[in-house]
Amino acid sequence: MSLPSTQTSIEISEPGAPEVLKLASRPVQQPADNQVLIKVAAAGINRPDVFQRMGFYPPPPGVTDIPGLEVSGTVVATGALVEDWSMGDKVCALLSGGGYAEYAIAEASLCLPVPANLSLVEAAALPETCFTVWHNLFERAELKAGEWLLVHGGSSGIGTTAIQMATALGVNVITTAGSDKKCAVCEELGAVKAINYNRDDFVEVCKALTEGGVNVVLDMVGGDYVQKNISACAPKARIISIAFLRGSNVQVDLLPLMLKQLVLTGSTLRAQPLENKARIAAGVESQVWPLIAEGKFKPIVHSSFPLAQASAGHALMESSQHIGKIVLVN
Repeated sequence: MSLPSTQTSIEISEPGAPEVLKLASRPVQQPADNQVLIKVAAAGINRPDVFQRMGFYPPPPGVTDIPGLEVSGTVVATGALVEDWSMGDKVCALLSGGGYAEYAIAEASLCLPVPANLSLVEAAALPETCFTVWHNLFERAELKAGEWLLVHGGSSGIGTTAIQMATALGVNVITTAGSDKKCAVCEELGAVKAINYNRDDFVEVCKALTEGGVNVVLDMVGGDYVQKNISACAPKARIISIAFLRGSNVQVDLLPLMLKQLVLTGSTLRAQPLENKARIAAGVESQVWPLIAEGKFKPIVHSSFPLAQASAGHALMESSQHIGKIVLVN
């Protein structure tokens, strides 16, 4: 098929509020040897996109400045060395950038087949959250069936993914959320207990529900939660930080960390070497995709916006009124 030479995309005109996201015309790139070109059906909006728009999370060297870390769509061109994908294949993919556009370049090793029981819009909500949750909980924290997991921000895209994935794999999940409505949704998704952090102390609830505290914490809040997470943990627990919405510069008493033999660590996904992300992709496909096929896990899509309304999607994310993922559609 013949491809256009230019495409509509979203660019960040300057660091700032959602309104700095502007429509732009950009060239359609050709895939390198191990890449594919995807005609984008939908692109997920993620918190790192917001940080990039605000000027706090620049793309890695050599990566397009167009935001967007995950897409779904149809393969329309393949690099010379690509063997696993062909023209017309329906895929979803993790990107380092470039998703807010009509076409996106993806590494072939970071593409996954669209699950047969999901739409392309639903599939666009999978890569960033599934890769993040799988890598941090099951690779880094080595979370096991029967353990207790505390997930902060349970109604977010990461949160709804972590609740469902962990529950399906036999983990007991406690989560926090900001309203009774959000807590109810989290429990419907499988959480043993969802705590309204505006009303209840999650440390006290965790200690009451468990024998000695939780085994793993997935934290995207930071700030005063760092000390509280340590208090909520059982001996030899693992705390994984993936974002710091309340700040990363904190004063913490680390004595309990030593006495409990805790692990406090963190990670980012975007800047990791390709081989690491390819390994994560293989783990997600072998361990998580069957859960989707069996109906044990499904991405929660709160709403979708046309690509041209990317600023409205960002405004909704910053309002924290959503439950699950926000998606842009072409």
